[in-house]
Amino acid sequence: MEIERKFLLKNNDWRSHILSSIEIKQGYISDVPERTVRIRIAQNKAWLTIKGKTEGIKREEFEFEIDKADAEKMFNIFCGKNRIIKTRHIVNYQNQKWEIDEFEDKLKGLIIAEIELTSEDEVIEMPKWIGKEVSHDARYFNSNLVKETFIDESFL
Repeated sequence: MEIERKFLLKNNDWRSHILSSIEIKQGYISDVPERTVRIRIAQNKAWLTIKGKTEGIKREEFEFEIDKADAEKMFNIFCGKNRIIKTRHIVNYQNQKWEIDEFEDKLKGLIIAEIELTSEDEVIEMPKWIGKEVSHDARYFNSNLVKETFIDESFL
């Protein structure tokens, strides 16, 4: 079960707290709301992830590590334009791990902070750099970002 909240950012103050960064390529084989099937490639590893329909801030998730060469082939054959390239920055704030995704290509300028929770009612110490919550806004699901053409001035 994945339970996460997503936020836009107010400013770049989070950058001084980066612990590590990694480039991620991901593509979607299926992006229907009831199930998304994603290939993710980062460094020398790759994963196939299947996610169920989002209900509130949670959804079922199954993730399997797969051979990177197979992942690259599936990415090129099945994902077409349903691709995202982003840099994921890991930030620790008040002993909580934030994943901050900085998008490239047509989504350049979009930065989303995510935090995975152990329960839906887990208390989060909000950093001052956190802005508007977009957890319930389907436009900000990665599986929808690959097809969105909207420009939201709040993230530029």
